Amino acid sequence: MADTERPLAPDDLAHRLTEVFDLVGPLYRRAQRKVEEGVPIEGLSVGVRAVLNLLRENGPMTVPQMGRAQALSRQFVQRTVNDAAARRLVESIPNPAHQRSSLIRLTDDGRAAITAVMTREHALLRQVGGDLTDADVTACVRVLTAMLAFLDNVDVD
Repeated sequence: MADTERPLAPDDLAHRLTEVFDLVGPLYRRAQRKVEEGVPIEGLSVGVRAVLNLLRENGPMTVPQMGRAQALSRQFVQRTVNDAAARRLVESIPNPAHQRSSLIRLTDDGRAAITAVMTREHALLRQVGGDLTDADVTACVRVLTAMLAFLDNVDVD
């Protein structure tokens, strides 16, 4: 087994994961700015884009479910949902499982808006290059998923 294929010792792993954290913050902030560059086109903030995409991927959800999924406070998600609802991108529907917590779902306008954003982002991401392989991306997703799972118990409210 090559050295690069062996599990790292805890201290070595911690140092390497620090490298990941040091990249994730700036990456996230730059991605936010890039998404918001499209505001004149779709008119979506990063928060509304995240809510719309979550609903596109998962179907109707409650605000608390969205908050947990995005590691954001329920209050922040509620403000974002209110913004999206004011623009008729989402709507509340009754929740058969819980009378006091409505489900939020995409409207046709919301589906069109998130489809336009995703199409624009896909075109942008096609330009990343760097000779990245499927194995590279799979490893990246695996590492980030493990880090996210480790921090899953962090309270966001």
